[in-house]
Amino acid sequence: MTDDGGKKVDVLMVGTGEYTTGYVGGKGADSDKGAGVVALTMFDLRRRGKVDRCGMCGVNGKKFPGIRDHMQRCIGDVYGGMDLTCETFPGDDAVDPRGYVEASSKFKAGDVAIIFTPDDTHFDIAMECVKHGMHVMVTKPIVQTLEHHLALAKAASEKGVLVGVEVHKRLDPFYADARDRARSSLGNFSYMYSYMSQPKHQLDTFKAWAGKSSDISYYLNSHHIDFSEWTLAGIARPVRVTGTSSTGVAKGRGIDAEDSITLTVQWENSSDKSLGCAVYTSSWVAPKSDVHSQQRFFYMGTKGEINVDQAHRGCTVAVDGATFASVNPLFMKYTPTNGMFSGQGSYGVRSFENFIDACRSINDGTTAPGDYDDGSLATVHTTLQGTAVLEAGRRSLDAGGRPMDILYEGEDGVEPVGIQPHEF
Repeated sequence: MTDDGGKKVDVLMVGTGEYTTGYVGGKGADSDKGAGVVALTMFDLRRRGKVDRCGMCGVNGKKFPGIRDHMQRCIGDVYGGMDLTCETFPGDDAVDPRGYVEASSKFKAGDVAIIFTPDDTHFDIAMECVKHGMHVMVTKPIVQTLEHHLALAKAASEKGVLVGVEVHKRLDPFYADARDRARSSLGNFSYMYSYMSQPKHQLDTFKAWAGKSSDISYYLNSHHIDFSEWTLAGIARPVRVTGTSSTGVAKGRGIDAEDSITLTVQWENSSDKSLGCAVYTSSWVAPKSDVHSQQRFFYMGTKGEINVDQAHRGCTVAVDGATFASVNPLFMKYTPTNGMFSGQGSYGVRSFENFIDACRSINDGTTAPGDYDDGSLATVHTTLQGTAVLEAGRRSLDAGGRPMDILYEGEDGVEPVGIQPHEF
């Protein structure tokens, strides 16, 4: 869709790595996102009349000349009509871990901040942007602790801004259909197993934070945990989490991190207090294969089951000089049509466009931030359970696998208020 007549928004992109620009370690990312996602989408939204001014903020300004060259090569030289004009923070000769403070001060209330940075920085950056009255979209996990999540939700309400999580799988037609089937015809929740992986070289991509400030569960398990929270809203709530892990490969590379993490989560069905069990496994030590990321799940309700293999959509590509690949143009369609970017229908793009459309509608007075707590967007107010599960999983791992209980107010509460070690 192109401009619908609403006022354009200015956008500050915070984070300059793989998902924003496709630029990692001085070159294009060795993944399925070599042209990036966020910047490409914002430039296309500007071409289509929904976005105006674009800014980008990182830590090391010395990277920006290389990033500009990369974006010109992968976006400007590939797609017609793309204006890559973008203010950058800090300056090209500066290094500033708090560059987002200056950058956000250059934007006004009603503008949009899109944050794709290491997990432990999300809270401080989001709070700074909310302070300026900006709408904020944060990559998953939105924050790492329930305490921070509650504080961010409170700040968003006080400033009257929309704060959301970028969880694009909600827009994957396979996942969306599975969710609707589960809610409409599969009965109470009984069992779920999910697996998501990335190849070993991602340890190098994320070496700045891997095992130091976050882990593979926060990075990948967050996808399917969000799917569960979205699917089971009003049906079941997570009540207990146990974390286990495998080790060896990362530590062999000098990275003090788990290779894979499995979270076993007990869910309590609201209708009769019966229990279901979900097992979420993520890994970043997989071999290179036909896909960048293996990702699949099995869901069983009391009245039926469903399997989804998100990595294999029945489309394979073989090209001289490149490895055989199973591709997923439903996520991002990078191949141009008649010289123009034509990935607007991809759910990787729609995830951002839907948020931009919501912000424009709020700015115009047509809607209010609370209108999007109905499940149409993953807002800060409707994703507390996911944060509680992820934090409880990390705490369980740190406690040698001791289960952690998620606490609620009352028998039927659905918003977590705390986490405590399980007493046997």
